[in-house]
Amino acid sequence: MRKNLLSLPMLAPMVVLLACAGAQAQAVYRIVGPDGKVTFSDRAPADPSARPTTTGAAPAAGSAGAGAGLPLEISRVAQRFPVTLYTGNDCAPCSSARSFLVNRGIPFTERTVNSNADIDALQAASGSSTLPFGTIGAQRMAGFSEGEWAQYLDVAGYPKQSQLPANYRRPAATPLVAAAPAAPAPAAAPASDATVSPRARPAPSTDGTAPTNPAGIRF
Repeated sequence: MRKNLLSLPMLAPMVVLLACAGAQAQAVYRIVGPDGKVTFSDRAPADPSARPTTTGAAPAAGSAGAGAGLPLEISRVAQRFPVTLYTGNDCAPCSSARSFLVNRGIPFTERTVNSNADIDALQAASGSSTLPFGTIGAQRMAGFSEGEWAQYLDVAGYPKQSQLPANYRRPAATPLVAAAPAAPAPAAAPASDATVSPRARPAPSTDGTAPTNPAGIRF
């Protein structure tokens, strides 16, 4: 099975700038374009049709919850910027990415990439077969770097520490491509007349008796 577990360069350029120590953090804009796609930038948008929102701003009113049992703040963020993690077997960086999201209390969907069909689907969606692969809203990330993932989660508005309730249960991981159901076995064809054993018939008499020879005389 072909699978590249080495981290490749990020698919999208980093747009979050770290402030110098003691200096005020630079504003990062969360921009929703006319097509609904979300991008991050440290510059105010020039397109008047885009809707900028600075980091830490409250979610839009009326946003539906992203999952039952989640605190309202996390539910709203997960609705706007859902997190999906793509993992594979025997992939140490995948385990690191999963542990990072779990420990930070990020609700996420995990899709496994193990079959050739899974790999082809990942290649078509991301342009790469690198694992782990993740998305935060429309932002794509190939490979795992805790610092980079943390920055994007911060900008999206996720809490820095877990706020998930004790009874929260993470959804089970599912294959990227659902396995096709097994084809039913063909029904057995009915036996033809030629294959049906004929009924046993009495063997012809060999004792020499016949209507014209009632005494059974043999020659």
